[in-house]
Amino acid sequence: MKTSDFTTTFLVEQTPEEAFNAIKNFRDWWSEEIEGNTDKLNEVFIYHYKDMHLCKLKLIEMVPDNKLVYQVLDNHFSFTKDKSEWINTKLIFKISSEGDKTKVHFTHEGLVPDYECYNVCFDAWTTYIKKSLYNLITTGKGEPNPLEGVGFNAQISEKWRLS
Repeated sequence: MKTSDFTTTFLVEQTPEEAFNAIKNFRDWWSEEIEGNTDKLNEVFIYHYKDMHLCKLKLIEMVPDNKLVYQVLDNHFSFTKDKSEWINTKLIFKISSEGDKTKVHFTHEGLVPDYECYNVCFDAWTTYIKKSLYNLITTGKGEPNPLEGVGFNAQISEKWRLS
């Protein structure tokens, strides 16, 4: 059965443990604008990008050096009619050995071509995963969105606050 969820894969020379640890460090490959823990099971964190995207995620499954699953609990896009398109979707990272390399397989389960945000999200995930995360794993330096400064906390309403 063919799935229409967004998915992408890449191979690296590093170990599954190195890939796993890099993936959990969202601040070093996705965005420095993250509040909360991204690497602890059942912890919730908030991702923020300018006035365009606010997202609350929870790490719901963690198999060391093999799998990470994050569920989107809440979401807000400023550029779509349906602001909540990602709610209840999952970010799934599967790590495996392939010969002497490590394979990282990413699926955004529920992000499908029918979504208004699909093309923008396709381009963004491709860059974040295949460039920034890949670089973090292979060189130790990703290319996350930089901190915007004071505006981050000011833009998060009480609904989004973690504490």
